[in-house]
Amino acid sequence: MPPPTASAPRGGTNLTDELPKVCTVTVPHARRPRTVPGARVRRRDRHPRDLVGFRDLWVTELALTVLESAVLPGGSALLDRALQRRVTLPVLHAAHERNTGRRGAPRARLLLAAAADNPASAAERILVQLLRSAGISGWKTAYRTSGAVIDVAFPAQRVAVEVDGRAWHHDIARFQRDCTRQNELSNDGWLVLRFTWHDLTDRPDEVVQKIRRALGRRELGTPRGMGHL
Repeated sequence: MPPPTASAPRGGTNLTDELPKVCTVTVPHARRPRTVPGARVRRRDRHPRDLVGFRDLWVTELALTVLESAVLPGGSALLDRALQRRVTLPVLHAAHERNTGRRGAPRARLLLAAAADNPASAAERILVQLLRSAGISGWKTAYRTSGAVIDVAFPAQRVAVEVDGRAWHHDIARFQRDCTRQNELSNDGWLVLRFTWHDLTDRPDEVVQKIRRALGRRELGTPRGMGHL
């Protein structure tokens, strides 16, 4: 009979310094273990490819650990680091397909799709949805001005919102272009806000609040050329 397994401690993956307050223990459906303080027991049959030995324990293999952590609050940042350092998209997709019935699988599918698709476009779509849901109007997408194309612009208030959707990609050349563009916009009197993929997915209310605040400052006549918020 397959042994009980635990979700690999986050610190054991070398992807974060934080350890979970509660360890999740997975047992086969046929077993009926007793509850233990500090552990959450769930019944699920694991595929052998999703198990690995770790410090005398059977734990979930890295790919499945990353997927199950990614759907937790703030977990998309861990997925980011995993793709940069330890695991590839094909490996994550394979682990996902072996465990499509698990809790959080739909959100994991969306995160994987965003990582494989054009990350910037996916992030811009999320931003537009946030603006519409919040009832914020007066914005235009792909707005051309000052020799640049602003992701989402509020021309009346001269507020530029830029989104960095490349949470899973290092691109030094793109980073340099973004810095140059932001400086040009600031010098031309635009207030520039920058948000990451993690801001949009993990802290959407904070994103909306900052945009409202920036618009309010401009409507009250805050001097132009204040840089970025």
